[in-house]
Amino acid sequence: RKGAAEQQQQQQQQRRRTGTMSGTERNTKILALFDVDGTLTVARKAITPEMDAFMGKLREKIVVGVVGGSDLVKQREQLGENVTDVYDYSFSENGLVGYKDGKLFHTQSFKDYLGEDKLKEFINFVLKYLADVDIPVKRGTFVEYRQGMLNISPIGRACSREERDDFEAFDKDAKVREAMVAALDKEFGDRFNLKFSIGGQISFDVFPKGWDKTYCLQFVEKDGYDEIHFFGDKTYDGGNDFEIFSDPRTIGHTVTSWEETMRICQELFLS
Repeated sequence: RKGAAEQQQQQQQQRRRTGTMSGTERNTKILALFDVDGTLTVARKAITPEMDAFMGKLREKIVVGVVGGSDLVKQREQLGENVTDVYDYSFSENGLVGYKDGKLFHTQSFKDYLGEDKLKEFINFVLKYLADVDIPVKRGTFVEYRQGMLNISPIGRACSREERDDFEAFDKDAKVREAMVAALDKEFGDRFNLKFSIGGQISFDVFPKGWDKTYCLQFVEKDGYDEIHFFGDKTYDGGNDFEIFSDPRTIGHTVTSWEETMRICQELFLS
């Protein structure tokens, strides 16, 4: 019995990888792209079994992809080790690392774009600025280098879940990230052609202009979809979903939780 159950589970996973779990016709002309934190998961937490199963069900009906600011390691932690197989598209770091149908097809590097001298000048400025920022708690990993961007956190990414939640509440009034972004934009925005995007609870991203989440659209628009939907929670001006949400190539949907994402997708694609 156990052997049969395991075989059935493996077959189900294989069908999800290929998007052929049901006998109903799949509309390959509709693509839905999803942010991760706050859209498919609670921020920085793993996807729930309920939402994971729902996404598999959705992929029976339409083409599905994820586009997140975090690197592929973090995307796998949250959505599963097989994220590049069970979604048609997996874009980490806003699409600077791109997978389609389980195969890596694109990579781009922030370091190669900016050059070591400019990168060093920028990081030095950030560290000097952070030294003078007065906030209740500071931990570690204030600057995280990723392939396609820098992630800067005034409290430090090594903070605990409780400290993360506390900083988010504190920053709503103190606007530490907002002030820091304004200072960096004034110093480097035009000179280094950089853009800044506040996302998540404790940090903001730095990347070349045009390297926001719209970066991934250059690849999917070539595949001839009639509709490209995008679901995200930080869709306001300055949020890291704003550009792709408001891009004329997408139909944007603002959500506040994975439960709301599920409800809207149910109404749009599964009713």
